[in-house]
Amino acid sequence: MERVLITGADGQLGTELQKTGPKNFELLALGRDQLDIGAAEPIADTISQFKPTVVINAAAYTAVDQAEAEPEVAEQINSLAPGYLAVACRKNRALLIHISTDFVFDGLGNFPYKPDSKTSPLGSYGRTKLLGEEKILEELSTALIVRTSWVYSAYGKNFVKTMLRLMQERDTVRVVEDQIGAPTWARGLAEMLWASLSKDNIRGIYHWSDEGICSWYQFAKAIAEEAVKIGLIERCAQVEPISSKNYKTLATRPDYSVLDCSSTIRDIGISPRPWRSQLKSMLEDLKRNSNV
Repeated sequence: MERVLITGADGQLGTELQKTGPKNFELLALGRDQLDIGAAEPIADTISQFKPTVVINAAAYTAVDQAEAEPEVAEQINSLAPGYLAVACRKNRALLIHISTDFVFDGLGNFPYKPDSKTSPLGSYGRTKLLGEEKILEELSTALIVRTSWVYSAYGKNFVKTMLRLMQERDTVRVVEDQIGAPTWARGLAEMLWASLSKDNIRGIYHWSDEGICSWYQFAKAIAEEAVKIGLIERCAQVEPISSKNYKTLATRPDYSVLDCSSTIRDIGISPRPWRSQLKSMLEDLKRNSNV
């Protein structure tokens, strides 16, 4: 039986990994209260005791703007912790699967980024995530690193749930229209990660997002339309486009961060579903479980 240790169990991806995990796998899912991934010793002890065959690191510091204010904390979680996990996995002969981000790119291109495209992060979040990738590969060349983008789910804090709240509280919601990417439902990402375990020698860096691209504004419009259609919300604010120049944030975000997932589709044999279809499924899930 495969034994899988999941870090970040309380987050969006960690929750979906637990909901979609194969029945014949033994899972140990630990949140921040159960495992301090910012220190090497607790990680080493946990892995040596549980003896997992696979460790999925779904823990991350994802507060993009706050990372500019406290880069040391972001570095501890996004950079140092992955290195500690890699060392422990190497010593215990476990496969490490680590989740990274489209923010390792500067967004100056206009064509989907491949896994070997040049990285050039714009802010603390992207820099610390890239450093985490590098520390893993220094310690464990057999690790699997999966970069993803615009992750959301029915759980935790994310763009979709924020938009749903603002659309009911306000008359107008302004959303950036000149930043382009691909939304990713955490459940689809979880299913892709489980599928990767059925293949031999899936190692190195891969990309995954839902199919298609959109701006944050287009994503917000779709959220409004689909939520009203299924009766998830009764009223909806007017969604208006705004330029990123007129929407100031602490962190600079990439203007274009679409990921090329072709190698994932080829090597793992799973294809992403259209992002709008995934959004609709997530909203229906949220409606069924309105207490989350």
